[in-house]
Amino acid sequence: VQLQASGGGLVQPGGSLRLSCAASGINFRLHTMRWYRQAPGKEREFVALISENFSTDYASSVKGRFTIGRDNVRRTLSLQMDNLTPEDTAVYYCNVDWRGSTYWGHGTQVTVSS
Repeated sequence: VQLQASGGGLVQPGGSLRLSCAASGINFRLHTMRWYRQAPGKEREFVALISENFSTDYASSVKGRFTIGRDNVRRTLSLQMDNLTPEDTAVYYCNVDWRGSTYWGHGTQVTVSS
């Protein structure tokens, strides 16, 4: 299983970014996919998930600002992040559970700063 996150960068407060996570080694359409993030000095925290039937769930801190999506043809997970704040600064990771193990991508850095 390989997960490759991309799309991070530096953005001003109030700006937007779109993250992507390309998955391989799994039957992508059958799995719930998740985004997590880890800010400096903090524990990794849940951000959002999308199930195999496109149900979604969000952390309260991002609800209404972030939108998770999936493209089962391209086997890609996305995270549209709008109205970003400095508190969103973190490394963002995608993950998937497969055969009893949790697999993580390498992460992509998001920095929100003026």
